[in-house]
Amino acid sequence: MKRQYIGINERLPILETLPLSFQHLTAMFGATILVPILVGINPAVVLLMNGIGTIIYSYVTKSGIPAYLGSSFAFISPTLLIISGFGNFRYAQSGFIFFGLFFIFISFIVKYYGLKWINIVMPPVVMGSIVAIIGLELAPIAAQQAGFAPFPASEGTLVSKFIIDKNTIIISSFTLLVGIFGSVLFKGFFQVIPILTAVISGYILSLFMGMVDFSVVEKASWIAFPTFTTPIFNIDAILIIAPAGIVVLTEHISHLIVTGKITNADLMKNPGLEKSLFGDGISNVISGFTGSTPNTTYGENIGVMAITRVYSVHVIRIAAVLAIIFSCIGKVSALISSIPNSVMGGITVLLYGVIAVQGFRIFVEQNVDFSKNKNMVLGAVTIITGVSGATIYVGSVQLKGMALAAIFGIILSIVFYFLEKLRLINE
Repeated sequence: MKRQYIGINERLPILETLPLSFQHLTAMFGATILVPILVGINPAVVLLMNGIGTIIYSYVTKSGIPAYLGSSFAFISPTLLIISGFGNFRYAQSGFIFFGLFFIFISFIVKYYGLKWINIVMPPVVMGSIVAIIGLELAPIAAQQAGFAPFPASEGTLVSKFIIDKNTIIISSFTLLVGIFGSVLFKGFFQVIPILTAVISGYILSLFMGMVDFSVVEKASWIAFPTFTTPIFNIDAILIIAPAGIVVLTEHISHLIVTGKITNADLMKNPGLEKSLFGDGISNVISGFTGSTPNTTYGENIGVMAITRVYSVHVIRIAAVLAIIFSCIGKVSALISSIPNSVMGGITVLLYGVIAVQGFRIFVEQNVDFSKNKNMVLGAVTIITGVSGATIYVGSVQLKGMALAAIFGIILSIVFYFLEKLRLINE
């Protein structure tokens, strides 16, 4: 009789493990490389730290959680804000280090005080709103890269008439269509990699249309170690990054719950949320010091496990090793960097939309009742604050978008909690 699943602590022969591990790497590859490309850094160092971070996470959680750490989308917007304001990605790295320390700090709170306080500070209506804002806030960037909207003009320059580039539109639209129909039509292995398939398809079309500078790949050496950058510590940059940590905390907890349901294990208790947060935190501190983007548990890999029913941590570890190996192959890094903006724009139209929908999904799954005035007000204020362009300056720190929305949402949640305790809420 054929086995129905492979357990968390089971190992398979290496010849069976390798293709399963490569599948995990492939599933996260398409999404995780978007983050470094969008913020303008070499994907090689990100791949390297994803691999190292996953191995660290596996060790800290005592091989009890089959989770792959990939680049988080929540940090794209604040990172771009820092780069535009400070002129250097290295300032954002200080914020990433703080984020890792934040996770470590929360891990100790969870260990000693449990989880009840999270629902007070961030009820589902606020969690869902903030996640939705991530996608909505990034939507204009996708439209610009896809050729559907003009890029913002620099301050003081004359605004010229927006002229549509036919080739850009063709490539971005084709990439988007492959991603759309692939998501609903692909089956089997391709069902978990529609994003990667769309990017590859768009890249091939770009090659035929002469939109790819392949000379970069030809000049690149086969062996090339990632370039590390040291952080520049700045309190303003840290404050800009900080609210994103709250969003990723929500994402981390959700992923752990879902993984537990798939594997039929209570991972929140054994090995425990505190170990999961601690492992992720250490990984992010190291990423911040080396010049990589922050890591988080990855939904794509959870999808792979759900389909294959292979929950082995060993398979995940081998996938991490493969990521480390690929990060040191120069031609692979150059190939990734040569992907045209039009291809990335096409797929991010879909991807950022999916992120926004995940926020609305939280409303449904957590049974958020918008007939209650409290929930309606919390959701309304949080979302509008995030997408309206509202900006508040605290000293030299600029708070807007997701960051401002998270702060407003948390403050209102705490105020409403005490009003409810005092029985002043009109419900």
